[in-house]
Amino acid sequence: MPGPFSFQPNPQPGRQASLDGVFGRRLHSHNRMARTRRDYYEILGVPRDASEEEIRRAFRRLALQYHPDRNKSPEAEEIFKEINEAYQVLSDPEKRAAYDRYGHDGSPGFPGFEDFGAFSGFGDIFEAFFGSTTSTRRGPRRGADIRAELTLSFEEAAFGTERDVEVTRLEVCSACRGSGARPGTQPTRCPTCGGTGQVRRVHQSLFGHFVNIATCSRCQGEGRIIEHPCPNCRGAGLERRTRRVRVRIPAGIDDGNQVRVAGEGNAGVKGGQPGDLYITVHVEPHPELTRQGHDLYYDLAINFAQAALGDEVEVPTLDGPTVIQIPPGTQPGEVLVLRGRGIPRLDGRGRGDQIIRVQVEVPRRLTEEQRRLLAELARTFEKPHSSGRGLFDRIKDAFS
Repeated sequence: MPGPFSFQPNPQPGRQASLDGVFGRRLHSHNRMARTRRDYYEILGVPRDASEEEIRRAFRRLALQYHPDRNKSPEAEEIFKEINEAYQVLSDPEKRAAYDRYGHDGSPGFPGFEDFGAFSGFGDIFEAFFGSTTSTRRGPRRGADIRAELTLSFEEAAFGTERDVEVTRLEVCSACRGSGARPGTQPTRCPTCGGTGQVRRVHQSLFGHFVNIATCSRCQGEGRIIEHPCPNCRGAGLERRTRRVRVRIPAGIDDGNQVRVAGEGNAGVKGGQPGDLYITVHVEPHPELTRQGHDLYYDLAINFAQAALGDEVEVPTLDGPTVIQIPPGTQPGEVLVLRGRGIPRLDGRGRGDQIIRVQVEVPRRLTEEQRRLLAELARTFEKPHSSGRGLFDRIKDAFS
């Protein structure tokens, strides 16, 4: 005899010829389906003359073994459905008699698992049979995080600073010290759950006595009742207060970054840890420098004489004004780099660079002396070997 879950077909040969009447007609229409469904006695692993108690014990044993909440194998759900289907038929005397006489076609209206219409899923069925033992008593809970905003100057964000931030948060009540009870009184033990926060109910199920444990509805799992609430916090054990928190801003922080200050959020409940404070940083723009990552950019305007002859010019940096050398023959759009003069890196590994983009400006107005000198200078230059007209060609044309 195959094991209870070997999924062997049971064609039951010769049955169709011996049937007549309404079940004979049903057998003809369901013959194909009947050949693919296993024998209910085989499913439960009991003989055909098994007593109701033997069937009940077999079902309970198999249900415990193959319930999807306990058995995580892929086929557990289908096996559990098959077990329920077999038990639904064999546990009912009328359905069992029809099944013994006509097989699966003797009870086409009894599909088995679908008869559990009152349950929403495997969890409900298992709880009804075996009870629930989930504990939901409330213990210490961490406080919630809070948020604040802070505006910094460009230099403060670059080099770091310390600032005071004003925050409003929940703190342990100064009057009741967090108990929630009026000073001079104490919370009392919940008479419904005896201080456990849980209610145990024993009920008789199909398989005997089972215990169901649920959260106490009177104290909501706290295990205590406050009969005289604190007038300061109204029994919450927490009060809202405004504080100034000292915050260290790391060097190199950028606009939109957040700084976390551990333990400066709302107070915890029942001795739980406090939450954290998250500060969103806003950085004011610099009047001359532009930040891109850890690099700074500065646009330097020089005239064409400085570009041609070279010069020393002063440029702004985070460290103060700095004199740089303009090489002779500098072309428009060329870039000069000041290494290590950018934004400090958050990990402390040095600084970025300052990039100086050179822009050569052509004067729009000239004095008569400047016109004369430029025209004379233009005559000394050779024309460049290009199809385009050079700078001095355009200057000469402008002064002609």
